[in-house]
Amino acid sequence: METAALPVLVRRFPGVLPYEPVWRAMQAFTDARTEATADEFWSLQHEPVFTLGQAGKREHVLAPGDIPVVPVDRGGQVTYHGPGQIVVYPLVDLRRAGLGVRELVHRIEQAIIDTLDHWNIVAARRDGAPGVYVGAAKVAALGLRIRRGASFHGLAFNAAMDLEPFHRINPCGYEGLAVTQVLDLGGPSSPAALESVLIDHLCAQLGLRAQPADPVLPALAPRVAAPRAPRPS
Repeated sequence: METAALPVLVRRFPGVLPYEPVWRAMQAFTDARTEATADEFWSLQHEPVFTLGQAGKREHVLAPGDIPVVPVDRGGQVTYHGPGQIVVYPLVDLRRAGLGVRELVHRIEQAIIDTLDHWNIVAARRDGAPGVYVGAAKVAALGLRIRRGASFHGLAFNAAMDLEPFHRINPCGYEGLAVTQVLDLGGPSSPAALESVLIDHLCAQLGLRAQPADPVLPALAPRVAAPRAPRPS
């Protein structure tokens, strides 16, 4: 008899959010969770930012210009986040899921590969270089942190975005690494369409069952409020 899939609360945050409040909220969630805490996926887009992982070298940040560089506590080198890129943070109890770190990485990569296959885009992983590639170009990056047996940080999937900022860095620490996006590969122009399929495949790979949840977190609530009305002229 098969074990029923565990629920995962899927929080889809509207708008485009600054990086640091989300990062701090992930840390707080991970530090506060218990064995009874349900797993969550946070799905969102970020304002333009370069993030530098724990092993990151500043030399790979070539010319950031007006885009901030934020050192963070995930693995990996430097990457870019910006509007039009789907970011999903899997906040998962690995012990409860029966997963090791390498298996988690492998399954997240496979979920992205399966998502691209939905649009007949052939993608693959590379040994020793986490992420997903189409030909020689990287379409999705991974960077995780495990604390108290649970994961945070996650994946960045280039959907339909401005790729220029990737030229200001050595993406993931690789000089000259080509970067691509789903729109240029013949996929949908809507990040939401891509994200919906991605969440389904992440659930399938991790043995979870999606349950929609409101994106209401105290640390983020001010950032996801409705836009202010324009001031009277």
